[in-house]
Amino acid sequence: MAGLKYMSGFGNEFASEDSRCPGSLPEGQNNPQVCPYGLYAEQLSGSAFTCPRSTNKRSWLYRILPSVRHKPFTPMSCGDLTENWNEAEPDPNQLRWKPFIIPKSSETKVDFISGLHTVCGAGDSKSRNGIAIHMYTCNSSMIDKCFQNADGDFLIVPQQGEILITTEFGKMMVEPNEICVIQQGMRFSVDVFRETRGYILEVFGAHFELPDLGPIGANGLANPRDFQTPVAWYEDRTVTTGYTVVNKYQGKLFSCQQDFSPFNVVAWHGNYTPYKYNLENFMVINCVAFDHADPSIFTVLTAKSTRPGVAIADFVIFPPRWGVADHTFRPPYYHRNCMSEFMGLIKGHYEAKEEGFQPGGASLHSIMTPHGPDFDCFEKNSTAVLKPERVAQGTMAFMFESSLSIAVTKWGLDTCHRLDKSYYKCWEALKSHFNPNWKPSSK
Repeated sequence: MAGLKYMSGFGNEFASEDSRCPGSLPEGQNNPQVCPYGLYAEQLSGSAFTCPRSTNKRSWLYRILPSVRHKPFTPMSCGDLTENWNEAEPDPNQLRWKPFIIPKSSETKVDFISGLHTVCGAGDSKSRNGIAIHMYTCNSSMIDKCFQNADGDFLIVPQQGEILITTEFGKMMVEPNEICVIQQGMRFSVDVFRETRGYILEVFGAHFELPDLGPIGANGLANPRDFQTPVAWYEDRTVTTGYTVVNKYQGKLFSCQQDFSPFNVVAWHGNYTPYKYNLENFMVINCVAFDHADPSIFTVLTAKSTRPGVAIADFVIFPPRWGVADHTFRPPYYHRNCMSEFMGLIKGHYEAKEEGFQPGGASLHSIMTPHGPDFDCFEKNSTAVLKPERVAQGTMAFMFESSLSIAVTKWGLDTCHRLDKSYYKCWEALKSHFNPNWKPSSK
């Protein structure tokens, strides 16, 4: 959207005030006896007070009314949003979903909250360790309503239709091939402009950070300067008919009423913010001699566990790049993994399965479930002339990878009616090429 402004950097200490109220940020202290313009000071803490400075997350918000002024929260319907990982029997099979259906606006109005559907997940928001993977399919904007996730962070991946996200920190326009992160506790509202679909990775108990680069050096992958945080914007609006705050807490939804907009933050400063990132800015690292590197080289963001080198969740992308490896089967290799791999497709055709895996659909390869290229991909690439070629041109696939053993919900297995039960057939044509009389060619 024209006119929206952002600040650059990942995890920076930002300071922003709405230009309509110059000098609204207090000088030299966080909590003066009387704030400029008669504002209220409110701290939003994203970490324990005593976390090391490098991981300590908090922002100070200067608002017209504090968020504490609201009626009591009461339970509301959760729809297809759940944290019950035992409602369906475990299924270790390779799973693939056809594109998830977006309700027609001519038939029923569905906003971002009512359009949330939990596909799979693991862990527990109460113990602050786990993830959930959701789809959102909606066709209407949220009207006098905002969402707050007390359980964890939302990493939102739009697939069809841009979304305008209004937060307490300002506004962000997020389009397909961009992502955004709304961190725990931040209130936001979503406007849509057409039938809209996307993926969400929710993480309990950890925040997303940039992966360490190790021998890569100081630059590469997702560079900090390419992340964007909104500038302060406020509305001083009374809502006599009632403004609804929806709170996700311990896996359930609750709502409360207040008579003013929550987006009344005139100024703020801190390092705990929402942010967005354009996937086209990812600086790809790739093989230039032989073999196929592990997909960890494509990690955009990671949410670390307490075990070194093991993530609660990684967000990994497979962007356009050059393939130049010699003497190498270039597509992803056949694999059994101690991690769970959930894949989605924003656009194009995924290189290892050009048929069947469609934009707006998904796949799940669970812990130690074998997966890899389908028959056509294997046969084609086993005999291809190896020359430099563009890989994944016009495509953007991604993966949510987790060390947790992910369970699929009843909605994901049954209710959505999008599970492709013929998925296993893409490997059935694989045949033996074993030749016991093989001899190495003479040089």
